[in-house]
Amino acid sequence: MSMEEMKRYESFKQKFFHWFLAFPDDEPFLAAADELLALLKEEMGLEQAVFYLFDPERAAFYPEASAGGAMGAGVVAADGGQEIALLDGGSHEKARLFFSLPDGTPVLLELTYRKDRAIDQPLLQAVRADFADLFGKLAAMLQGEGEEKRYGQLHRFAAKIHSSMRIDDVLEEIIRTLQNVYPSFTYYLLLSHDNHLRDHLPIKVLALDEGEGQTAALRAFLTGQVQCDELETPRRSVLYAPIKGVQAVYGVIQIIAPYAAPFPQREVRFISLLAGTAGSALENAKLYEQSRRLVADLQLINDTMRQLNARMRLHEGIEYMVSQIRQSFGADEVGFFLFADGRRELLPGSTPFFYEERSAMYVKWVEERRRDGQDILFAGDAWASSLTPFRSIMAAPMQQNKETKGVCIALAREPYRFTFEMFKLLESLVQHSTLAFMNAILREELEKLVVTDYLTKLYTRRYLDETIQKSMETDGSGAFLLIDIDNFKQINDLYGHQIGDEVLIRVAETVRASVRESDVAARWGGEELAVYLPNVHLADAVAAARRITEKVRQHTAPAVTVSCGVSWWGRRFGDNAKQLFKQADKALYRAKEMGKNCIFVYDGRRLYKA
Repeated sequence: MSMEEMKRYESFKQKFFHWFLAFPDDEPFLAAADELLALLKEEMGLEQAVFYLFDPERAAFYPEASAGGAMGAGVVAADGGQEIALLDGGSHEKARLFFSLPDGTPVLLELTYRKDRAIDQPLLQAVRADFADLFGKLAAMLQGEGEEKRYGQLHRFAAKIHSSMRIDDVLEEIIRTLQNVYPSFTYYLLLSHDNHLRDHLPIKVLALDEGEGQTAALRAFLTGQVQCDELETPRRSVLYAPIKGVQAVYGVIQIIAPYAAPFPQREVRFISLLAGTAGSALENAKLYEQSRRLVADLQLINDTMRQLNARMRLHEGIEYMVSQIRQSFGADEVGFFLFADGRRELLPGSTPFFYEERSAMYVKWVEERRRDGQDILFAGDAWASSLTPFRSIMAAPMQQNKETKGVCIALAREPYRFTFEMFKLLESLVQHSTLAFMNAILREELEKLVVTDYLTKLYTRRYLDETIQKSMETDGSGAFLLIDIDNFKQINDLYGHQIGDEVLIRVAETVRASVRESDVAARWGGEELAVYLPNVHLADAVAAARRITEKVRQHTAPAVTVSCGVSWWGRRFGDNAKQLFKQADKALYRAKEMGKNCIFVYDGRRLYKA
C-alpha cells in the first residue's frame, strides 16, 4: 500500500467523522450512501464511485447510489463468491468490492480511477472491509431510526383516524401517511362498487372477478391476507394489503415499489399494521354513517307519514310522495299504479312521463318480474345496450294485509343512480304510505257515495243545489237543464220496473257522456234528471240539450225520448237558484204540453221552443 494512497484514505476517514456529525438523522439510507460516496470520490481522487444492490429476481446488481456521474454504471452480473474484481477499462480501471449488509442483502461498491492512480490490493481490501462495516452500521442505525419514526407516524395515524367519523377523512389520511413513510412508492385504494369514488384520491374500483387483471388484489380482498405480485413492464414489485375490520374487508391498499425486489418482511409487517388500523377506523366510520343514515331514513319515513296523513286528497298525497322520491333518491320520473278489477290504473299526481306511450316498456319490465315472482325489482343498468332515455329503475309494491294493491316505479337517466340501500328505503317508504293511500281512496269513494245517487250513479240533488249556489257566488253565468223521460210510467207498466230501472240507468249514462267534465249531472227525482253547466252561454246550453235528446233517442232499448227545459242566469241580472229552477220547470212543463220529445227555453223574459 503506497504512502500517498494511504494518506488519501486516512484523510477520507478523518473527514468522515465530521460528515457523520453533520449528517441529518432523518435521511434515508440511499441518500446517506450518495453523500458518503461523494466524500470518498473527492478524498481519494476517484473518477466515479457507485453503490449497487442485488436483485435476486434477476440475479444481478443494480446501481442505487453514485458519485461522479453515470460513466459506465449499469447492470452487473453476479460473480459467485468473489470479494474483489479488477476490470481493465483502457485508460481507466475499475475495482468491484463485494460484501453484504446486516440483513444479508448482497451489495457492490464499484470504484473507477485512472490507471496512473492505481490502487493496490491491500488498500482495496481495507476499503472493502471498512465499507462493509460502515454501510452495515449506517444501514442498521438509519433503519432503527426509520422504524422508530415510522411507528411514531403509525401511532399518530391511528389516533387521528380513530377520532374521525368521516369515511373521506380516513381515506385521505391513509394516502397521506403512506406518502410520508414511502415517498417514492405509488399507491392506490381499491374499493368496491358501494363506495362513492372521490376524484381527488387515487381510488380504483375493485373488480370482483379475475378477468379484470386484479387476481392478487382479489385474493387479498377475499382472504384478508397480504398478497405480493409483480408488474411486467416496467418490472415492479406490488403489494396488496387488505383494509380489514372486525366484520368485513372493506378494500385493498395497492403499493407499487420503484424496484422489482421483493418487499422485506419488516415492510410487509408495517404495511399490514397500517392497513389493519385503517380497516378498523374505516369500519367505525362506516358504522357511524350507517347509523346516521338509518336515523335519517327513519326521520324521512316519519316526516312523510305525517305529511301524508295531513293530506286528505289522494292526488295531493301522490304528488307529495313523488316530490319526496325525486328529492331523496334523485329519480327523474316517478309513477304510482293501482291494481283494481284486473286493471292497472295510473294514479293522479304521477309525473307526466307515465301518461306517455314510451313509458310502457318500463312498466312491462316491472310486470314481467312480478309475474316471475321476483322480490327485488331493481337494476342499476337495465338497458345498457339500448338507446332508452332511462337506465336505472327500481319498483316497490304497494302492499296491505299481504295483498299487492299497486306499485311505485322510479326511473333515472344515469346508470347506477340508485343504490340497493335506496331501493330498500323506497320499499319501506311505499309500504308505510300504502295505508294512507288506501284510506284516501276509501274516503273519496265514501264521499262519492254520499253525493251520488245509488241507482244512476249521478250526483244527488243536494250536491247539485250546493254546486249551483257556489257557482252563483263565483262564476259569471250558468245554465240549468231539467230532463224528463217521456211516458216512463208506460215503460214500467209494459216491461216491469226492472227494465224501467235499466232504461233510467242508460239515460243517465247518456246524459253524463254528453256533457263536460266540469258540468254536474244529477238525479232530480223519479225519472227526472238535471244538468248544471257553469260559465256557458245560453246557445251552448241549448246545444247540449239537443245532444242529449238525440243520443237518448238513438241509444236506448226499448227506445225512449226525453223532454227538456232550459234556463240560464247571468250575474248582471241578479238571478238566484230558486228562479233558475222555477224557469227550467216552466220550460219543461211547456215541452210536455207541446207533445214531448222537444226542448223549451226560458231566458228570463220569454219562453220559446228551441
